[in-house]
This record gives sequence, structure tokens and C-alpha cells, in this order.
Amino acid sequence: MPKVGMQPIRRSQLIAATLEAVDQVGMADASIAYIARLAGVSNGIISHYFNDKNGLLEATMRHLMQALSDAVGARRRALREDSPRAHLKAMIDGNFDDSQVSGPAMKTWLAFWASSMHQPALRRLQRVNDHRLYSNLCGQFHRALPRDQARFAARGLASLIDGLWLRGALSGEAFDTEQARRIAYDYLDLQLAKAS
Repeated sequence: MPKVGMQPIRRSQLIAATLEAVDQVGMADASIAYIARLAGVSNGIISHYFNDKNGLLEATMRHLMQALSDAVGARRRALREDSPRAHLKAMIDGNFDDSQVSGPAMKTWLAFWASSMHQPALRRLQRVNDHRLYSNLCGQFHRALPRDQARFAARGLASLIDGLWLRGALSGEAFDTEQARRIAYDYLDLQLAKAS
């Protein structure tokens, strides 16, 4: 019988091992046995908590999405002004937070996106994530722009954030956070200039 209070510790330990495994060998070669070995547990523990590798990937992605939400939320709560531009910059910054652009996180996001095309549970999770980004951007743009322009600007900024992130992930080099922010800020300013 497992010790009381061990479930959150074990789940966290297995998620960290999954991130490490994907970083080291990629999702295809990150077997249950490999992840269990990195975590220092038996294969059965993974089955007990996550059923299978897909369940573990889903939990790992929920972890990364929560880290993303926390990064954006912390930046928005720390704002000194309540302007659309300030909130949108905070969202950009949160999407390029260290928790999202580290090697393990980037490789896991890429594996998740590829897997989400074939697995309904992961596809739903991706849609939730995509919708959350778009609706939050749209809400802030709509404070400054008419609805149709706000939607257009939000879709463009969401695409730009994803595209900058993807190009950075595939570059094989350390992610240039400052350059990504500058490019996204420039787009943001161009869109908000339409309000005047």
C-alpha cells in the first residue's frame, strides 16, 4: 500500500523524469522502462499513476501548460498599469518564460504537438491551450480595437508567438528570448497603432 501523501510526489517525480527522457532520447525512445529508470521507480508505478505512456505525456503537458499559465499570470498580476499593451506584453513574456523555452520543455512540446494529431485526448488538450491563448489575446486587443480587428490581431500574435517559439525550438541553439520578445512587441505595437 502506498504511503499517504506520496501520490503528488511520485507524479511530480515521473513528470520530471519524462521531461528528462524526452530531452535525452526523444519521445519515441523514451520508453516506460527508460522513464522509470530515470525516476528510480518500477515500471508498474507509471502504470499505477498514469495507465500508460500516453497518460504520462498528457500529465507532463498539463504540467507544462500550468507552468505557462503561472508564468503569464504572475506577470499580469505584477503589472503597474492596466492597459491592453501591458497585458499583451505580459502574455508574450509568459509564453517565452524559461519554463517554456528550456531544452526539455521545448522537445516535449514538439513531441506533444506531433502526438496530438493522432490521439484525441492530446488533441483536446492542444485545442484548449490554443483557445486559451487566442481568447486572452483577443480580450485585450478588443479593449483597444473593434472586434474584427481585435480577432485578426489576436490570431496574428498567437501565430507569431507559436512561430517564433517553433523556429527557436528547431534552431538547435539556445532560444533567443530577447529577440523573440522584440519581434512580438513590434507586431503588437503595429496592431495597437491602428486604434489611433
